[in-house]
Amino acid sequence: MVAFEIEPMNPARYRQQTRLSSLIVVATFAVLAMGLAMLAVAVFGEPGGNNLRLNIAGVVAGLLITAALVRSVFWPQPWMACAVYGWRLKRSLMRVTNVMHQVKAGVAAGDASAMKLLRFYHLGLMQMHELDGNTSALAEQQAEIERHREAMLAQGLEPDQRQLDEAWLAAVKSIAAPR
Repeated sequence: MVAFEIEPMNPARYRQQTRLSSLIVVATFAVLAMGLAMLAVAVFGEPGGNNLRLNIAGVVAGLLITAALVRSVFWPQPWMACAVYGWRLKRSLMRVTNVMHQVKAGVAAGDASAMKLLRFYHLGLMQMHELDGNTSALAEQQAEIERHREAMLAQGLEPDQRQLDEAWLAAVKSIAAPR
């Protein structure tokens, strides 16, 4: 089963769209938090009294409502597509990072699943840095990425691993990590 697939994406468009979606989410939170804080003070507050708890309750309620709106209403919107993709990409990379000791042990043993998983990780990492406009951070890893690609070719494995396969994660989790 494919958990995630790396898609071609224009970095400039990605950054523009994620800025737009961030502004919409922040504006939604600000309006809800301030509005609910003011409403709580107006309805339950004491004139001239300490209404700090009511203000905090309004902000917390605004945060919870904003989070619910993002997941249920905003998430499927076209203007959120780039932000959702970026979140899913980073989440997929984190899933690999969480088992990186087993991945590296599997790669050292020549395990095909581990080799494919590491290649997916490298391709995803390269795209993430490109989308974020942070290609200098990737320069240090270029030699390792190229060595791994060549090792895959030498084993007859396809280096274009753009899909994160759940079976690879399961196979790699069974590899004993070096201590």
